[in-house]
Amino acid sequence: MLQPKRTKYRKQQKGKMKGNAQRGAQIAFGSFAIKTLDEAFLTSRQIESARIAVTRYMKREGQVWIRVFPDKPMTAKPAEVRMGKGKGAPSHWVAPVRPGRILFECDGVPFDVAKEAMRLASQKLPVKTKFVVRKDYA
Repeated sequence: MLQPKRTKYRKQQKGKMKGNAQRGAQIAFGSFAIKTLDEAFLTSRQIESARIAVTRYMKREGQVWIRVFPDKPMTAKPAEVRMGKGKGAPSHWVAPVRPGRILFECDGVPFDVAKEAMRLASQKLPVKTKFVVRKDYA
């Protein structure tokens, strides 16, 4: 008998992230971007640390766009609290991303600078990413 697919760290109440991204999957603002290849919840801290890595490497030249926003609250109960007594308080905010979603875009810097900046940003994120370039980039 086939067992249902078990997913790690995801409960039914937190929502499903099946399939590929339908919106936010095309480069809209810049010439260079990183696209996710996995599904995950990106926390606001992870997004912010990736943004800092990009802007520091680019030495505040050019422009950076963040295409995801952490608008989903995640709750947690305090340590050593008994079961029951309702849902926990919001502990942090996450952005659910699916495969194909553009996370960061940049423009106004050379190709090699943009590629390295996006590589540094992807190291801060818990998902596999791919560097993509706008189709009409010369």
